[in-house]
Amino acid sequence: MADTVVCIVDDEEGIRETLSGIFQDEGYAVVTAGTAEEAFALLREQTPDLLFLDVWLPGMDGIQALKKIREQNPDLPVVMISGHGTIELAVNATRMGAYDFLEKPLSLERVVLVATRALERRSLEMENKSLREDLTKKWRLIGSSRKMKQLDEQLDLAAKGNSRVLILGESGTGKELVAHILHERSARAHKPFVEVNCAAIPQELIESELFGHEKGSFTGAFERKKGKFELADGGTLFLDEVGDMSLSTQAKVLRVIETQEFQRVGGSKSIKVDVRIVSATNKDLAEEVKKGTFREDLLYRLDVIPIHLPPLRERKEDIPELVDYFLGYFAAEYGQKPKRLDPEGLTMLETYDWPGNIRELRNIIERLVIMTPSDTITARNIVLGETLRSDYFTFSTLREARESFERDFIIRKLEENNWNISKTAEILDIERSNLHRKIKAYDIKTP
Repeated sequence: MADTVVCIVDDEEGIRETLSGIFQDEGYAVVTAGTAEEAFALLREQTPDLLFLDVWLPGMDGIQALKKIREQNPDLPVVMISGHGTIELAVNATRMGAYDFLEKPLSLERVVLVATRALERRSLEMENKSLREDLTKKWRLIGSSRKMKQLDEQLDLAAKGNSRVLILGESGTGKELVAHILHERSARAHKPFVEVNCAAIPQELIESELFGHEKGSFTGAFERKKGKFELADGGTLFLDEVGDMSLSTQAKVLRVIETQEFQRVGGSKSIKVDVRIVSATNKDLAEEVKKGTFREDLLYRLDVIPIHLPPLRERKEDIPELVDYFLGYFAAEYGQKPKRLDPEGLTMLETYDWPGNIRELRNIIERLVIMTPSDTITARNIVLGETLRSDYFTFSTLREARESFERDFIIRKLEENNWNISKTAEILDIERSNLHRKIKAYDIKTP
């Protein structure tokens, strides 16, 4: 608490001494002023965490001072104090942004309680502000190319409404990032953002995942569970890899979109929600409709605002900015000094076609930050188009070698298919859920 500073502004020396004693006993640092003018001189030197301000002051009165403080320090909680308080005065001060209003003679317990609550609220507000700033930094577009400027403008326009958005683009182009940006720029930003990877959830469980279930509705349903639609109420539901959703689930999602109502699995009560749906896929859904694997009516519902993400090979002028961003990001992530990439190395990255898009670039920069011992990354440090594999003959047992080979084989196939889980599972001739279990078991970091 010694770092917490309370400022007391009152023209009565006795009040200043009494409040100073109270707060010093509580472990706070205290500064005082006898006039509003003295208080502003103090505020220019340091920003306290809490301010007690008398209404009746010589010169500028407390109400005028409160107005000026709120303009200059909107995050500073101010508690007004007065010996001639009225309800009208208290209401007016609160409307102008005062945290609370106390009447003299001051109660010791009341003063401490109000101060504690005001400081707790300030702490929460500052924490939330910091989290919002972190999110804003995390979910932002990197690049100044014409395509990225156009995309940024599209996102600004799309974020203003509640229309459904379909994000289209190759694997690794940043569809999840764009979904988060849409949410953060929308009026729903203070409400939940809930994500569902339609390809990662076994088909027999996806309805429970989306709509929830009642206790005992199926084997293993030991308690009631809320689904993603319910959890996203008021906010945004992101359906990633929506092209991998089964036809039966598509029909139920279509019904929810039309009615904004659903029932939990095994339930009979209709639950109404207000959810904005943002979907993403790397598939051509029009082709999927022709093949009979995707419902045409659902496509029309989801594709109200289509947003196409360009592959990295079509905006190579953004590579220097992306490299700088990832170098700084991973240096901070791993507690290292920022590394630099020499011109020859940058040219090497700019001339590569990036089949894995930004995801591939991100992975390579992360690897270079970790594995390059010097502060400068050169072209000789960069390996493009392949991942270093294990020397299987160094293992002492057949099991270790087999597991290492399986891990490397899965990584190679994922890379060949731009980390598309469904496509890779199909090529490997295994279930998507089985592939996900192996990815988790082998601690494979998917982009």
